[in-house]
Amino acid sequence: MIVPKTTPHKSAIAELKPFQGLGLESIFVVTNAEQAGRAMTELMGTRFVGFDTESKPTFHKGQQSEGPHVLQFSTLEKAFIFQSHCVESHPVILHLLSSPDLTKIGFGLGGDLHQIANRFGIRPEAIIDLDRSFKKRGYSNAVGAKSAIAMFFNRKLLKSKTVTTSNWAARDLSDRQLIYAANDAYAAIKIFHALHEESSTAPQGETPLDF
Repeated sequence: MIVPKTTPHKSAIAELKPFQGLGLESIFVVTNAEQAGRAMTELMGTRFVGFDTESKPTFHKGQQSEGPHVLQFSTLEKAFIFQSHCVESHPVILHLLSSPDLTKIGFGLGGDLHQIANRFGIRPEAIIDLDRSFKKRGYSNAVGAKSAIAMFFNRKLLKSKTVTTSNWAARDLSDRQLIYAANDAYAAIKIFHALHEESSTAPQGETPLDF
């Protein structure tokens, strides 16, 4: 009988030291077409990036979200923050999302993809949802970024509920918002590489990780 794998308990994660994510010096906010072009060149130069979106929360029943308001792409060194109110950057956003040559990796992306389809009218290509990857590994419950960081790095990913529910449609995002958004995407690319390293060192005959 195969025993389903489980994630660490919240109380155990709370005792861990904080995960060292990206600082503000490694986070770049795209504000015009020129910056968008430079970001696209750098991101397309990699095969895999961490990906996530943020949206202004809705508080009333039946209220439709107008998100995503923020789209973040991260390499292992830096993160690029795109805000959907910056129309100049839309061609680059669409290119990054629709390119089959750039694999976008994240956690629990179902809602994000639905909002992208509503906002931009496209279905992103080359998406890896790490929640599904962990299910293939035998985890019975959903594995989010906080659980994955705890399992692979023995650290806790700090995610403030105040920032989570903040106004992501704001023209000028706060430093806390930028760090939060960037490290959601950064955590995904770190876990992706950690999974590949674990898979490559698996005992001979063991099935490698299937994304």
